[in-house]
Amino acid sequence: MRFVPFVAICATLTLGVASPALAITNGSADLSDHPEVGALIADKPHPDGTWSYCTGTLISPTVFLTAAHCGERGQKTARVSFAGRYQPGAQVYTGRFIPDARYRDESELHDMAVVTFDAAIPNIKPATLPPAGMLDGLEADNSLKTTRFTPVGYGSLNPRKGAHGSRFHYTDTRNQASISFDTLTRRWLELSPNSKGDGGTCFGDSGGPNFLGGRTSHLLVATTITGNDDACKTTNVDYRLDTPSARRFLGKFVTLP
Repeated sequence: MRFVPFVAICATLTLGVASPALAITNGSADLSDHPEVGALIADKPHPDGTWSYCTGTLISPTVFLTAAHCGERGQKTARVSFAGRYQPGAQVYTGRFIPDARYRDESELHDMAVVTFDAAIPNIKPATLPPAGMLDGLEADNSLKTTRFTPVGYGSLNPRKGAHGSRFHYTDTRNQASISFDTLTRRWLELSPNSKGDGGTCFGDSGGPNFLGGRTSHLLVATTITGNDDACKTTNVDYRLDTPSARRFLGKFVTLP
């Protein structure tokens, strides 16, 4: 299930897998920079032989944050791998999949879910969540204009345009990129490549983190939800985690700053 929830582009795509979710473009292998970022793993391989279908982040020893649209209707469990490159036989953790009850399939609002585990994930330090209104404060003092963000995910690499649409390439590998600030709204953080060296997200990165700052940052301020084009080269639309609405859901599972 690799798809974008509110950009109607699936009919134009030529895919080697069942309907794609958002991946890192113009980036590099994450290696060990963000071990708290993991992939949701399917029960069977996609037609191209890969297994991951969405991304997420460990936000407490027993709670993994992702996107609600990454789950099927009525889904109760999910499998997560934190391998930098997933291969069959790698450690997989199974937990309970819990979407925000306010989420509706036809809407991008409240597109959050957690996977909760009965036991702590060993040897991985969870990401840090932002305090309430953090991004508003940064916008007020004009800091956001020059701030870099680091999206991380397991999705498609740079898609290639073909005669019948875009083709996507999946590797089950955790990648990262650096991207610039564009716009802040009440619910959304919009990030856009504005220089030759910028990267971004694409199909397969849905639910994945956008860290405030460079590649060593572990401050998770927004989750990847969608993008504005099927070539994955324009604005990334990310769900803010510092808003009252997001914190209402997160506060059910973790202690918030």
